[in-house]
Amino acid sequence: MDKKLLEVLACPVSHGQLFFHSQTNELFCPASGLAYPIDAGIPVLLEAQARPLTEEEKQA
Repeated sequence: MDKKLLEVLACPVSHGQLFFHSQTNELFCPASGLAYPIDAGIPVLLEAQARPLTEEEKQA
């Protein structure tokens, strides 16, 4: 994930900062509790496509 792109992206739900998780290839937002997939290098920032973070992921 390009670091400069990550700096300008925001969660569409909470408008909070997104963080890249390399193991799952997702962007996650602790504020909204959602993880957004990255498809072919493009973040899919749609709430309907996001998955809820687990309790463990929220605390990490």
